[in-house]
Amino acid sequence: MKPILLDFSDEFYTERLLIRKPLPGDGKAVYQAMQASLTELKDWMPWAHREQTVEDVEVNMRDAHAKFLTRDDLRLHIFNRETGEFIGSSGLHRINWMIPKFEIGYWIDSRYSGKGYITEATEAITKFAFTELKANRVEIRCDSKNIKSRAIPERLGFPLEGILRNDGLSADGKELRDTCIYAKTTQG
Repeated sequence: MKPILLDFSDEFYTERLLIRKPLPGDGKAVYQAMQASLTELKDWMPWAHREQTVEDVEVNMRDAHAKFLTRDDLRLHIFNRETGEFIGSSGLHRINWMIPKFEIGYWIDSRYSGKGYITEATEAITKFAFTELKANRVEIRCDSKNIKSRAIPERLGFPLEGILRNDGLSADGKELRDTCIYAKTTQG
């Protein structure tokens, strides 16, 4: 079956969170979260080094919505279930539908950091990938120096499969970095 024809939930809940596909109109909330978190995000996210307007982010939201519909990329937005406040962004990326396998990425509005939201969301997204999308492999890749990002897969029992030396550049593009690869599979 062609991935574009796959039907699956475009939103799901955890105890504290609503996790759903990006929608047109999300740009303003995402932009505000990005602006509030730039200091923290600049160390790890290349996009945090680019000047962006609310309109730029809204265009990105609409593109992410379209990619979700075509199953090319499954970005997921994280909201507080009670208040509806945008908390962060995650999703299933670098998709290979033939396996199927996915990579989970994430970032959080720093005003909500340290409350376990990303761990909770990542656990739910992992479950979603294995149950709804029939994943055989779910990866989390991160910069070896990003201690907070590494803590998520470690907390959730993702084995560290390896560290790719000099695999990427720092978010500012000035330094070689190593990439940690954590993964869960259907075989253990």
